[in-house]
Amino acid sequence: MAEHRQSKKRRYITWAVAGAAVLAGAGIAAQTSMAATTWPAQKTYTGRAFDTCTAPSLSAMKGWRTDKYYGAAAVYVGGKNRGCNQPNLTASWVKSVSSLGWKLIPIYVGAQPPCQTSSNPEKLTASTATSLGTTDAKDAVAKASALGMKTGSPIYLDMEPYDTTDKSCNDAVLAYVRAFDKELRAKTYRAGFYGFTSSSAKAIATASNKTDLPGNLWYALWDGKETTTTDWPWGSTQFTDHSRGHQYKVNSKETRGGYTLTVDRDWWDAPVAITG
Repeated sequence: MAEHRQSKKRRYITWAVAGAAVLAGAGIAAQTSMAATTWPAQKTYTGRAFDTCTAPSLSAMKGWRTDKYYGAAAVYVGGKNRGCNQPNLTASWVKSVSSLGWKLIPIYVGAQPPCQTSSNPEKLTASTATSLGTTDAKDAVAKASALGMKTGSPIYLDMEPYDTTDKSCNDAVLAYVRAFDKELRAKTYRAGFYGFTSSSAKAIATASNKTDLPGNLWYALWDGKETTTTDWPWGSTQFTDHSRGHQYKVNSKETRGGYTLTVDRDWWDAPVAITG
């Protein structure tokens, strides 16, 4: 979306330069077979979801719940590249919206690729990718936990578009993602990834070495289709078992229950946070 993950200016610059499961077909198994002996059961949601830059007020969430058009909302739990302040996003808010029936999708906007020309507050390099991945994952877990998102919850690492044909840049990104995911799993949080089908998500789905890559993939493909199957651009056996999310429309201005929000629309069939 144009402004949700990064500032509008940074995202436009990023787009201008931009030009799998750990085991195929084992989205859940991949999460539960590493680093921890006992994993909480995965909490899965299937249906419409939305994401917006700043978590809406509790009143807005109550209003938007009235028609039950959406069942889940993505929220930005942290990261130095998070584009918006989050005055509403507290443990109390998480508890309250969960009691209303909302499912929550935690997003963490971590370090961005070295080959992006935008001035992100945090960028990875080939030499810092692994250490930054580990550090950012620890921060992501701390932030999610403080909000009441329990072990077993997913955290979706946000990676904006970049030139995946730049091998050194792509290798650095994959090193960062692997370190991030390995640390998440060590803390008993499931690993997810948000990216674009033309670049960042493609890099994950097509990587020949699947070691420590995320088991859940949220792909941005703005085709207006409410599906995670018919427009899935990679192998049909990848990211199965409720491991896909699809951002299919951006900047949709909608009024529900008397509250107007501009959101991005998602079709979801993947893990959501464990709360309550």
